[in-house]
Amino acid sequence: MTSLLIAYHSQSGASAQLARAAWRGASAEPGVNVVVRRVWDAGVAELRQAQGLLLVAAENSGSLSGGMKDFLDRTFYPAIASGLVLPYAVLLSAGNDGRGALRQLQRIMSGYPFPAAAEPVVLRGEVSAAHLQAAGELGAAFAAGLEMGIF
Repeated sequence: MTSLLIAYHSQSGASAQLARAAWRGASAEPGVNVVVRRVWDAGVAELRQAQGLLLVAAENSGSLSGGMKDFLDRTFYPAIASGLVLPYAVLLSAGNDGRGALRQLQRIMSGYPFPAAAEPVVLRGEVSAAHLQAAGELGAAFAAGLEMGIF
C-alpha cells in the first residue's frame, strides 16, 4: 500500500487544522495509507516508510517555523545517506504574505533529492473554510497522484 506522510508544525493550531484537512482529503483515496505526525514526532524512519511527503508549516515572523526547520535539519543528511527520493508538496499557513517562509523552505528542499509534486499552497490569514477546502484538495490530489504512480 502506498503511504503518504503529512508532517506538520503548529504553535497556534492553524497548521494543525490544515494538516487535518489535508488528511481528510488524502484519506478519501483508496489504497493510500495516510500518516500524520507532528514534526517533533517524525524523523528519517517515517520518511523511509513513506512514498510521499506533505509538509504543513507555518510562517513565524516572516520565516519558516522553527519546528519545521528542525525537522528538515534533522532529516537532511540521513535522508541523503539512505538514498531517499520522495515527491513532496508544501502547505504553508502565513500570517503575513508567506514569501520569506516559502523561500526558506524551498532553499532547504533544493538540497534534498526530493522532487516537488505540486506548486506550494500558501494560505494567508486566519484559517477559513476556503483554506480548509484548499488543504483537503491538495491532500486528495497528492494522494491520488501517488496511487496512480504519477509522482
